[in-house]
Parts: sequence; C-alpha cells; structure tokens
Amino acid sequence: MEMTNKIKFKHQTFCERLKSMLKVDFRRMFTSSLFYIMAGVCLVVPILIVVMTTMMDGTVSVDPNTGAETVIEAFDNVWQTIGSVSGEGSAMSMDLTGMCNINLVYFFAAVFICIFISDDFRSGYAKNLFTVRANKGDYVASKTIVGFIGGAFMLIAFFLGSMLGGAISGLPFDTPAGTSGIVMCMISKIFLLAVFVSIYVLASVIGKQKLWQSLVGSLMIGMLFFMMIPMLIPLDAGMMNVLLSLVGGALFAFGLGSASNHILKKTSLV
Repeated sequence: MEMTNKIKFKHQTFCERLKSMLKVDFRRMFTSSLFYIMAGVCLVVPILIVVMTTMMDGTVSVDPNTGAETVIEAFDNVWQTIGSVSGEGSAMSMDLTGMCNINLVYFFAAVFICIFISDDFRSGYAKNLFTVRANKGDYVASKTIVGFIGGAFMLIAFFLGSMLGGAISGLPFDTPAGTSGIVMCMISKIFLLAVFVSIYVLASVIGKQKLWQSLVGSLMIGMLFFMMIPMLIPLDAGMMNVLLSLVGGALFAFGLGSASNHILKKTSLV
C-alpha cells in the first residue's frame, strides 16, 4: 500500500499577516532610539518655546536695513500652544502663536516616518521582507498604523511639555474653550494625524532609500495642509470636528495607502 504525504500550507488572512507585520514594526519602533529622540524633542520644544517667549515678552528688535521694529509677544495663556478659539485670528496667521504650537508635531512625525521607512530600503530589509513573506499592501498598512501611533505619542508629549512649560513660566491656564473643547481638540488632532501619516508614507515609498527626497516631498505637501489645521480644529472643537477628522483620516489612509501599494508593486525596491 503506497502512502502519499501531502504537505499543506495554511493560507494566512490579511488580518493575520497584518498582525505579524505590526508585531515586527512595533518592536522596531519601541526598541529604536529614533522614537524616543523624537518624543523627547516634542516634550522639550514646547517648554523652551513657552519659557523663552515669556522671558522675552515685550522685547523690541530693530531691522538694521529698514529700521522696522518688531515686538516679541508671549503667549497669553498655556492653551495657545495647543490652538486658538474659533474666530481668533486667521487660518493663515504667521504670528508666534499661529506657528509655534502643537501643529509642529505634524512635521516632526514626517521626520520620524521618513527615517523609519527609509531605513528599511537602505538596509535591504524591505527587499528581503517582500521576497520571503510580506505582501506590499500589508507593509503599507503596518507602516501607516505604526506611524499613526508614533505620531499620537508625539502629540501627547507636546501637550505634556506645554503644561510643564506653562507651569514653569507662570502662564495662566484659563481658557474660554472649556475642558470638553480641549479634549475634543486633542482627539481631533490625533485623528487628523492619519491624513499626514498617509502622505508621509506615500512620499517615503516613492523616495525609498533616498531619505532627502522623502523628507522634501513630505514637508512640502504637509505645508499645504498645515495652514488649514487651525480652521479645521480650533481649541473649542466639538464632536463634528472629531467626526470630520476621523472620516478624513480614514479616507486619506485608504486612498493614499492604495497609491503607496501600487507604487511599490510597479517600481524597483532598490
């Protein structure tokens, strides 16, 4: 009697493959110095901004060429480092409170994601990964999720840094937005992060091992959306802002994720 041994390979579902990729990427993120450096920067920057501007409040600088005087104005309260209340200032404001606030984290996230993905291609890890096991769609989804979680930690670190900076400098914590508005504002900013992360992942898979190209593309495109953030997510945000940020983030993640997957399939990995 002749017996035939048949070897059956279990077909992994998308969720199983994604879970495996996420385990690897989260391990890499939480064991790399890059993540902790970026989170540390996000914690320290608001402290320096708040303390230094408070110390220099009222200082006048004169342009030697034109004679124009510029007066440095400090933040009126701690919450200006998080955002502005609806109707306060313009979405295109270029003043201190309009530029040096928590929205800077969206650019810090670009640096983190571009370096994180570029290392995969420069080290040859991505090529080996796609050869032996991973689907390119799984790779894009995993990087988008990990980048989103990493960026969320950076936003929280900046928030904590703002609170510490306000306490050190003695700025008031009074705000017309109320506690609920601030909570909704932070949740909305975290959800909106998915839009920027999807852009950065797309730029990174286009640039691959060329880190400078990924960074330039990410920062240029990110700048186009940067000025819209105060208008989309004011300090007194509500549930509508949360829903819009959630839906927008999901749509961008799916749409640009599909584009990133297509680029990886159609281009060389080196």
